[in-house]
Amino acid sequence: MNTRHATPDKEAIALLPPFERLGLDRITLVTNGEQARHAFAQLTQTNAWGFDTESKPTFKVGEVSDGPHILQLATAERAWVFQLHEPQCRAISAELLALPGVAKAGFGLGDDRKRIIHKLGVEPRGILELNHVFKERGYRKDMGVKGAVAVLFNQRFMKSKKAATSNWANARLTESQLVYAANDAYAAIRVYHALGLTHTA
Repeated sequence: MNTRHATPDKEAIALLPPFERLGLDRITLVTNGEQARHAFAQLTQTNAWGFDTESKPTFKVGEVSDGPHILQLATAERAWVFQLHEPQCRAISAELLALPGVAKAGFGLGDDRKRIIHKLGVEPRGILELNHVFKERGYRKDMGVKGAVAVLFNQRFMKSKKAATSNWANARLTESQLVYAANDAYAAIRVYHALGLTHTA
């Protein structure tokens, strides 16, 4: 396919109406094995999830992150934010990521994959880098979640820089952290469905 599409710039995106994000009533925080098992039961009712992780930022040269500290998985209805401190929660998160037959769709996932292998000891299966789908469809550069939401929904996806660079290793996450994390995964699954993608592997 030779058609090339331009990616919308920041100025054009800034003029769009906001993307409707998930509120706290549709976000579940998962901190222990019991909550993780309940999340597992709900997530495995569908065969595609929005997927992302968050790690505590590193600010010193040579400092290595021990992340991910947070795993986000979302359906088109709600999102689950897994804190990876507790061993049972970590084990069930690893089981979810290793499940065959489920697409885990997101943006910029190369680093997430490496960190998951290192921290959780599993090779995530069914990872779908949505930037690659846009490239295959004629977009010139990495789309990212903001560009994808602008192109597909004609809306502006808002991301808080303060939340992005916050401490994801904290035992207690703030409401703004939960909303930020959950909606990265939620936007990804919305994009996945809007692209008409299906996953049968």
